Amino acid sequence: MSEDNRNWILFTIVAAILFLAYQQFVIGPAEKQAQKSRAAAAAQASSPTAAPAPLAPRLTRAQALALSPRIPIDTPALTGSLSLRGARIDDLFLKDYHVEVSQSSPLVELLRPEGMADAYFAQSGWAGANLQGLPDAATLWTLTSGSTLSPGHPLTLTYAAPSGLIFTRTIAVDDHYMFTITDQVANRSAAAVSIAPYVSVQRQGLPVDRQRSRIVHEGAIGILGLGSADLRQASYASWKKKGEEDWQSTGGWLGITDKYWMTAFIPAQNQRIDAKIRVTPDPATGIDIYEATYSQQPLQLGPGASATVQTRLFAGAKTVPVLSQYQSGLGIPRFDDAVDWGLFWVLTKPIFWLLEQFHRAVGNFGVAILMLTVVVRLITFPLANKGFEMGVKMKKLQPQLQELQKKFKSDPQAQQREMMALYQREKVNPVTGCFPILLQIPIFYALTKLFTVTIEMRHAPFFGWIHDLSARDPTTFLNLFGLIPWDPATTPLLGPTLGGALHIGAWPLLYGGAMWLSQSMTPQTGIDPTQQLIFKLMPFFFTFILAQYSVGLLIYWTWSSLISIAQQYVLMRRFKVANPIDDFLARFAAKPEPT
Repeated sequence: MSEDNRNWILFTIVAAILFLAYQQFVIGPAEKQAQKSRAAAAAQASSPTAAPAPLAPRLTRAQALALSPRIPIDTPALTGSLSLRGARIDDLFLKDYHVEVSQSSPLVELLRPEGMADAYFAQSGWAGANLQGLPDAATLWTLTSGSTLSPGHPLTLTYAAPSGLIFTRTIAVDDHYMFTITDQVANRSAAAVSIAPYVSVQRQGLPVDRQRSRIVHEGAIGILGLGSADLRQASYASWKKKGEEDWQSTGGWLGITDKYWMTAFIPAQNQRIDAKIRVTPDPATGIDIYEATYSQQPLQLGPGASATVQTRLFAGAKTVPVLSQYQSGLGIPRFDDAVDWGLFWVLTKPIFWLLEQFHRAVGNFGVAILMLTVVVRLITFPLANKGFEMGVKMKKLQPQLQELQKKFKSDPQAQQREMMALYQREKVNPVTGCFPILLQIPIFYALTKLFTVTIEMRHAPFFGWIHDLSARDPTTFLNLFGLIPWDPATTPLLGPTLGGALHIGAWPLLYGGAMWLSQSMTPQTGIDPTQQLIFKLMPFFFTFILAQYSVGLLIYWTWSSLISIAQQYVLMRRFKVANPIDDFLARFAAKPEPT
């Protein structure tokens, strides 16, 4: 392997280590501190002893719900209520998801009514010039049909505007997370009118559990454009910085996404819309209101005329099968891109699809990860095997290379020339030995994305002590993997920061051991002492850093390293090259008795 190739690979590895370390030990603690600050600020604002401030008091959920008549929402996936004031969908919980792994923990809250801290809701209405009393957030609708919104049991709401317009709204919901809102407007006045329907997803303030990681997108999201629709994203930071951004689109969709959940409106795909995201401060509370909204083209209604407009609202978990079902069944463009697949989506999407197929077959995502690892290794086998084979040949040539280095120590050009001649005679290409490392780089980032953003990994169990593949290994060597009833994060000498940084569980240690063994079987010819030291410390660094990542990722890489070890062992035996496994076994081999 040439000096330039070695330096490039070394730079890539060190850059990856620094990126992971920065992600875990700078961004992570900063986000935790920001969450504590926001929680403290919220507590201070609601405290009766806090200093006077011109902020409206925050209500409890019961108080906020009591401000308006409500209709229950009850589906296999959702529970909550709909407000008749504004016909808002603003009180929603997800039945299939809990805050913690335990099924006794509270359900995940998606939407909450205005008046509460961190209000988050979806609403729709009508706008028109010189028309009074059009339906908006303050309009009190009348329930004329239905009692509980559930699959197969829609609600019908009516409202008569002073201008002579009669509005009828029918709201239906399916078994998952899709609401269908059908608005009919009839002009009973003596004059022609021009009115336009609009929708809005609104979040008041930043979510408390917001992720501040570049690997996870949270904020505005949509597929919008004329002709060809593009993915539009704006994180909360860029959203706040720009203040307002707008697009014209034919069809598409727009909303607000969290790491695992999303609320988005979807117009008819042949409908022209004017979409906008904006941030405006609430004068009553001083809190920034993040809004994703769009309006459709105005309807021209003569006396006695009527029109019907239908829109859909997705409010729920971003499970890939459900998103794909809506994408194909309802013709919603690129709806599965609500999941943040990342730059390596060309790898992340098919890898997740394969993982999902294995899960359907075996019913356990941990086992599916092991099966996925085997398939990925089989696909990359030709290149990886060629690289390993070339590495073994390089190790076999090491004595001759060392001899050339000594012979031409004072003439680097002659040394390089003789080494290239030796490679040519032995049919060795040093660059091929880089393939195993280069192949892992895009796969590593794709898998990191997959285990971070797909909700299927959230609270997915494996065997033994692993109950959540998206979280880090819950064990730690500091308390002998649970044998000592002690939480290092609560110790004054360690604290949550240092205790969390030293949180190294069983799976990270297994990964570190497998990486060390695989590395010791990899030839490192022509590397100076400094580079050798860095390569030797790599298993320690990666064990320390990856211990903070999802255990599903560690299971994949541990199993992948074991497969690599087996592959390297077979090749080294084939070419009769010494390897650490045989050296270790030889120590325990029975010595022949003296004759």
